[in-house]
Amino acid sequence: MTSPPAVLTAEQGAEVLLVEDDAQEAELALDALRRVRGGVRVAVARDGEEALDFVLGRGGPVAGLRLILLDLKLPKIDGFDVLSALKSDAAARVIPVVILTASKIDQDVLRSYRLGANGYVVKPVDFEEFSEAVRRLSAFWLVLNRGV
Repeated sequence: MTSPPAVLTAEQGAEVLLVEDDAQEAELALDALRRVRGGVRVAVARDGEEALDFVLGRGGPVAGLRLILLDLKLPKIDGFDVLSALKSDAAARVIPVVILTASKIDQDVLRSYRLGANGYVVKPVDFEEFSEAVRRLSAFWLVLNRGV
């Protein structure tokens, strides 16, 4: 059995940054990450400003950060602007960013990919389906995919 992921700061070496303003959805995602092989070190940003500060605010991207799960509808700075800033930074652009949002709007999907998103997942409404979606996409990016 894997241990629950700790919620970390940038200095503590997070592998995944979960950018989610809804506390209940963040908890569901954290629960799903517990089931990814080997356990996952996770940091949570509650708005776009926190996300950018986490990734870029300390002189460059966080070492060891392997995946960003990004909601689009965020306070302070929306997910599109966060994505644009991340993909505009030479060092951060190689970190996979998967949009994890409730939006099914085709324009949001297209805009996300044009800005450099590596994936776009619509959050299932059902608790079990949401949890399984997070577990599967994290398993792909952290276990199966070979990153840089």
